[in-house]
Amino acid sequence: MTDFWEYTLIETAARYSVVILCLVVFMAVFEIVTSYNNWKEIKNGNLAVAMATGGKIFGIANIFRFSIEHNDSLLQTMGWGLFGFILLLSGYFIYEFLTPSFKIDEEIATDNRAVGFMSFIISVGLSYVIGANII
Repeated sequence: MTDFWEYTLIETAARYSVVILCLVVFMAVFEIVTSYNNWKEIKNGNLAVAMATGGKIFGIANIFRFSIEHNDSLLQTMGWGLFGFILLLSGYFIYEFLTPSFKIDEEIATDNRAVGFMSFIISVGLSYVIGANII
Protein backbone atom coordinates (compact mmCIF):
# COMPACT_ATOMS: atom_id res chain seq x y z
CA MET A 1 0.00 0.00 0.00
CA THR A 2 2.88 2.40 0.65
CA ASP A 3 3.96 2.00 -2.98
CA PHE A 4 0.69 3.62 -4.04
CA TRP A 5 1.59 6.92 -2.33
CA GLU A 6 5.08 6.93 -3.84
CA TYR A 7 3.78 7.76 -7.31
CA THR A 8 4.30 11.46 -7.98
CA LEU A 9 1.01 11.67 -9.87
CA ILE A 10 -0.95 10.25 -6.93
CA GLU A 11 0.85 12.46 -4.41
CA THR A 12 0.23 15.55 -6.55
CA ALA A 13 -3.46 14.72 -6.92
CA ALA A 14 -3.78 14.15 -3.18
CA ARG A 15 -2.08 17.42 -2.26
CA TYR A 16 -4.09 19.31 -4.88
CA SER A 17 -7.36 17.85 -3.57
CA VAL A 18 -6.49 18.69 0.02
CA VAL A 19 -5.51 22.26 -0.86
CA ILE A 20 -8.74 22.81 -2.82
CA LEU A 21 -10.79 21.45 0.09
CA CYS A 22 -8.90 23.63 2.58
CA LEU A 23 -9.29 26.65 0.30
CA VAL A 24 -13.07 26.16 0.23
CA VAL A 25 -13.24 25.76 4.01
CA PHE A 26 -10.94 28.72 4.69
CA MET A 27 -12.87 30.96 2.30
CA ALA A 28 -16.06 29.96 4.11
CA VAL A 29 -14.43 31.12 7.36
CA PHE A 30 -13.52 34.44 5.73
CA GLU A 31 -17.13 34.70 4.52
CA ILE A 32 -18.31 34.32 8.12
CA VAL A 33 -15.97 36.98 9.54
CA THR A 34 -16.75 39.62 6.90
CA SER A 35 -19.93 41.66 7.15
CA TYR A 36 -20.70 41.41 3.44
CA ASN A 37 -21.40 38.47 1.12
CA ASN A 38 -18.25 38.06 -0.98
CA TRP A 39 -19.74 36.24 -3.93
CA LYS A 40 -22.90 38.37 -4.09
CA GLU A 41 -20.81 41.56 -4.08
CA ILE A 42 -18.47 40.18 -6.74
CA LYS A 43 -21.46 39.21 -8.88
CA ASN A 44 -22.70 42.80 -8.54
CA GLY A 45 -19.35 44.13 -9.80
CA ASN A 46 -17.82 45.28 -6.51
CA LEU A 47 -14.14 45.48 -7.47
CA ALA A 48 -12.99 46.20 -3.91
CA VAL A 49 -14.52 42.93 -2.70
CA ALA A 50 -13.04 41.10 -5.71
CA MET A 51 -9.55 42.42 -4.88
CA ALA A 52 -9.85 41.60 -1.17
CA THR A 53 -11.22 38.11 -1.92
CA GLY A 54 -8.60 37.50 -4.60
CA GLY A 55 -5.89 38.47 -2.12
CA LYS A 56 -7.23 35.97 0.39
CA ILE A 57 -7.33 33.20 -2.21
CA PHE A 58 -3.81 34.04 -3.38
CA GLY A 59 -2.60 34.23 0.22
CA ILE A 60 -4.00 30.84 1.17
CA ALA A 61 -2.66 29.21 -2.00
CA ASN A 62 0.76 30.79 -1.46
CA ILE A 63 0.93 29.55 2.12
CA PHE A 64 0.14 26.05 0.91
CA ARG A 65 2.79 26.38 -1.80
CA PHE A 66 5.41 26.93 0.89
CA SER A 67 3.91 24.17 3.01
CA ILE A 68 4.08 21.67 0.15
CA GLU A 69 7.68 22.65 -0.64
CA HIS A 70 8.90 22.17 2.91
CA ASN A 71 6.95 19.16 4.15
CA ASP A 72 7.13 15.55 3.09
CA SER A 73 3.82 14.28 4.39
CA LEU A 74 0.30 15.31 3.50
CA LEU A 75 -0.55 15.65 7.20
CA GLN A 76 2.34 18.06 7.79
CA THR A 77 1.30 20.06 4.73
CA MET A 78 -2.23 20.35 6.09
CA GLY A 79 -1.04 21.25 9.58
CA TRP A 80 1.27 24.03 8.42
CA GLY A 81 -1.37 25.23 5.96
CA LEU A 82 -3.90 25.48 8.78
CA PHE A 83 -1.42 27.29 10.99
CA GLY A 84 -0.61 29.67 8.15
CA PHE A 85 -4.30 30.33 7.57
CA ILE A 86 -4.78 31.17 11.26
CA LEU A 87 -1.91 33.65 11.00
CA LEU A 88 -3.41 35.15 7.82
CA LEU A 89 -6.79 35.44 9.53
CA SER A 90 -5.19 37.15 12.51
CA GLY A 91 -3.53 39.56 10.06
CA TYR A 92 -7.01 40.44 8.79
CA PHE A 93 -8.12 41.34 12.33
CA ILE A 94 -4.90 43.29 12.99
CA TYR A 95 -5.52 45.30 9.79
CA GLU A 96 -9.01 46.12 11.07
CA PHE A 97 -7.58 47.08 14.49
CA LEU A 98 -4.88 49.33 12.99
CA THR A 99 -7.44 51.42 11.10
CA PRO A 100 -9.70 52.75 13.89
CA SER A 101 -10.82 55.76 11.84
CA PHE A 102 -12.90 53.55 9.52
CA LYS A 103 -14.23 50.00 9.27
CA ILE A 104 -12.48 47.92 6.64
CA ASP A 105 -15.54 45.77 5.90
CA GLU A 106 -17.81 48.77 5.45
CA GLU A 107 -15.35 50.47 3.09
CA ILE A 108 -14.90 47.34 1.01
CA ALA A 109 -18.66 46.72 0.89
CA THR A 110 -19.13 50.24 -0.54
CA ASP A 111 -16.55 49.47 -3.26
CA ASN A 112 -13.74 51.58 -1.83
CA ARG A 113 -11.09 50.25 -4.20
CA ALA A 114 -8.18 51.74 -2.31
CA VAL A 115 -9.12 49.76 0.80
CA GLY A 116 -9.80 46.66 -1.32
CA PHE A 117 -6.38 46.99 -2.94
CA MET A 118 -4.68 47.42 0.43
CA SER A 119 -6.49 44.29 1.67
CA PHE A 120 -5.19 42.44 -1.39
CA ILE A 121 -1.61 43.60 -0.79
CA ILE A 122 -1.74 42.79 2.92
CA SER A 123 -3.01 39.25 2.27
CA VAL A 124 -0.40 38.60 -0.41
CA GLY A 125 2.43 40.18 1.58
CA LEU A 126 1.59 38.33 4.77
CA SER A 127 1.35 35.05 2.88
CA TYR A 128 5.00 35.45 1.83
CA VAL A 129 6.09 36.25 5.38
CA ILE A 130 4.08 33.33 6.78
CA GLY A 131 5.28 30.99 4.05
CA ALA A 132 8.92 31.89 4.55
CA ASN A 133 8.61 30.75 8.16
CA ILE A 134 7.12 27.35 7.37
CA ILE A 135 9.70 24.66 8.00
